[in-house]
Amino acid sequence: MSASHEFATLGQSGWGRDGPHTAEFIAAVGNIRRFTSADALAAAFGLAPVLAQSGKVRSATGGDKALKRVFYRGSCCSIQRDSTARTYSDRKRAEAKRHHQALIALARRKVNVLYAILRDRQPVQARPPLHLVA
Repeated sequence: MSASHEFATLGQSGWGRDGPHTAEFIAAVGNIRRFTSADALAAAFGLAPVLAQSGKVRSATGGDKALKRVFYRGSCCSIQRDSTARTYSDRKRAEAKRHHQALIALARRKVNVLYAILRDRQPVQARPPLHLVA
């Protein structure tokens, strides 16, 4: 990936990793303005839930399989290296989601973050943890 690409450092800040994952993402997205929302971007990558005819929600079978795999692998790595990702995954597991479902939910969340980063052209801003007062 070229360091001169305008989204190179922005994408890396939201991905949490550098190198091929960010490069594949930027190459597949192209111009972020062609997607109207993070939902449209997730649908293009096969990470958006689909309403089945019976009214039940199932995972998407369409979309860019290679990029879906990139997000899935990125989520696996994030759980090992990022405490925020681990907390999110643990919360999904506590909601009775299976490991695979928790990883897909984390990948979907990464799509939302990356879409916002590329749309606004601002890197990730770390927020202090919330402390609830009783």
